[in-house]
Amino acid sequence: MKIICKKTDLAKAVQTVSKAVPTKSSTSILECILLRAEKEEITLTGNNLELGIETVMSGNVEEEGSIAIQAKVFGEIVRKLPEGDVVIETGEKDQATVRCKKTKYNLSVKSALEYTCIPDVEWKNRVMISEFELKEAIRQTIFSVADTSSKKAMTGELWEINGKELKIVALDGHRISLRKVKLKKEYEPQKVIVPGKNLAEMIKIIGGDPEKEVAVYFTENHIQFEIENTRAISRLIEGEYLKVEQLLSKDYGTKIKVQKKELQECIDRAGLLLKDDTKKPIILNIEENILSLEVASNMGSMNESMFIVKEGEKLRIGFNPKFLLEMLRVIDDEEVFMYFTSAKTPCTVRDEKDSYVYLVLPVNLSTAA
Repeated sequence: MKIICKKTDLAKAVQTVSKAVPTKSSTSILECILLRAEKEEITLTGNNLELGIETVMSGNVEEEGSIAIQAKVFGEIVRKLPEGDVVIETGEKDQATVRCKKTKYNLSVKSALEYTCIPDVEWKNRVMISEFELKEAIRQTIFSVADTSSKKAMTGELWEINGKELKIVALDGHRISLRKVKLKKEYEPQKVIVPGKNLAEMIKIIGGDPEKEVAVYFTENHIQFEIENTRAISRLIEGEYLKVEQLLSKDYGTKIKVQKKELQECIDRAGLLLKDDTKKPIILNIEENILSLEVASNMGSMNESMFIVKEGEKLRIGFNPKFLLEMLRVIDDEEVFMYFTSAKTPCTVRDEKDSYVYLVLPVNLSTAA
């Protein structure tokens, strides 16, 4: 095999597929990138058996062939090469040279035959989604996915397509995030659970251009994303997802409208006293058009108030400040609407267009003191 390509193109391709390469694996071949040159195309692949990413880059193929090369070392080498043309060539068995200007590396490689390729399945049920809308929808929900859970489904996001709408739901037992994306045309109903850790990598690949679209394909066991010259394939999570609709009631006893930035900055300041005591809540005291926030810990106490527009009853309620902050950080609106029914029931935050809904469970103030 012998290929010639630009260092910038190679570095970008390696960075992309490395997102699917495990840093450590009991199977050393999975720590490699598959580099394949054939029919004037240079293809790089990373695959951890849960997520596979393949990208095609431009370059000259002088001799066809394929190798598996250790991803971490190869990535560091490519990143530090001088700008210019990179020549990658195989010679003796299990050896490859990487040359760029006056720099030359001789590297050990593995046979491409050992590599586990991305599943080759019949892709159908294609859905076209705006890059920008999809990236934003994942960003605005992914923080609510459970890191670990006895319920495997909670480590993923529910993706549900009905007609001209994609609904994405994430939850971890303390909060729920729901985001709706409008589609340009109607599609067949789909309902899958996508692993959160794989979507966290997809955010880094999706460009976010409002003029471009991502092609998303569904099968019984996989979901595939096609973004220009890159495709990523993720396994799906089996099981039933919690039905959240009944938890997202629009009934309320108290409703407030508050400036998002002001509330976010206030909670951030209050959190300075809670860094060593993560179980202490931040208390929201809702009076007539005034919201007071209070915290108290071993380090001290803090109180701050702000103007709000209120409907309904007065209320005193406590929350984990981390959950409120993570929610506010992903909301782009200048004002947020918060709905409450009592001090012991969840708070919901939704926009007037009903494009997003967030639910956060309160803290029991009698036990948190």
